[in-house]
Amino acid sequence: MQSVQGHYTSVKFTRTAHPCSTKTLKIMSSADYNLPNDWELRWSRSRNLPYFYNRGTAESRWQAPDGIDPSVMIAFQRDYETRHLQQQDEQSGSRSAGSEQSKKKVRVTHLLVKHTESRRPSSWREATITRTKDEALQRLQEFETKIKAGEANISELATTESDCSSAKKAGDLGFFEQGQMQPQFEKASFGLEIGEMSEPVWTDSGVHLIMRTG
Repeated sequence: MQSVQGHYTSVKFTRTAHPCSTKTLKIMSSADYNLPNDWELRWSRSRNLPYFYNRGTAESRWQAPDGIDPSVMIAFQRDYETRHLQQQDEQSGSRSAGSEQSKKKVRVTHLLVKHTESRRPSSWREATITRTKDEALQRLQEFETKIKAGEANISELATTESDCSSAKKAGDLGFFEQGQMQPQFEKASFGLEIGEMSEPVWTDSGVHLIMRTG
């Protein structure tokens, strides 16, 4: 396996081949996240998500193995986004300019539940959505409870449960500026710290959970 050396600030990383042939990025060792021997966290560049990799068995998995706190994935994702922004700043030759740019844009992952009064009451999951607004909120709050309890993370749930087409990207919307999203969604997104998740947010599309990732 050929590796390419590079840097995110002072942290060494290597590019490796994922068992499913996706480009990946390994940032830090298992010791940095108190993982058991042989387990480490890596970053899938094709899906833009963290995953667990076992060096001993070559097993890769998106969900935390037994005995590992799922919240380490959120910490790892936050660390990755921070180092990625730092690298962009260094490449531009102007850290101050990069910092100013980061204030103008945010990156979020979200999970959307639609209802009968949504602007477009259909999705890739359901051709016709029949749940009421109250039922949509209840469904979203169940997801919120699972995330806060560490039973799942927002990316995992968005992949299978979100009524937004961004589900195929695990809920990731990428970076956006003010004026690009619905006002309520935008206000909540720009009001979050990196790694922080919103309360339920209502828009014309439905009701959302939003986590800022960058």
